[in-house]
Amino acid sequence: MVIDHDDADDLVQEVFIKVWKHIENFREDAQLYTWVYRIATNECLNFLRKKKNRLFLPIHDVQNELAEKLDSAPYIDGDTIQLKLQKALLKLPNKQRLVFNMKYFDEMKYEEISKITNTSVGSLKANYHHAVKKIERFLKQN
Repeated sequence: MVIDHDDADDLVQEVFIKVWKHIENFREDAQLYTWVYRIATNECLNFLRKKKNRLFLPIHDVQNELAEKLDSAPYIDGDTIQLKLQKALLKLPNKQRLVFNMKYFDEMKYEEISKITNTSVGSLKANYHHAVKKIERFLKQN
């Protein structure tokens, strides 16, 4: 979600600190995995929102900044189509990108994503469908 490896490392650390501090609040009616994933998701979305606000940039400028990091990132060694896919993902609204990542890369079921995001399955399916269509359009253009 955040592209930059250093930012991702910082977020992982923040997530585990939050989990450690709030483990007593974990209700066992959900899976621990779902609870931790929700914390991670919220941390990523908050980070992106803060980054946009801190830099006083419109969201498309933040997307451009992240796209430039993709081009120069030494840890991304994928082929051209993989790089194009990552750039297409940056063009998506955060919710669609989140749903696409969970469904496509993490191979999660809509029911799992629903528990993590507190969103209806129907809404998730619509977000995923719109994300796929936008990605297809982006890949055909570039």
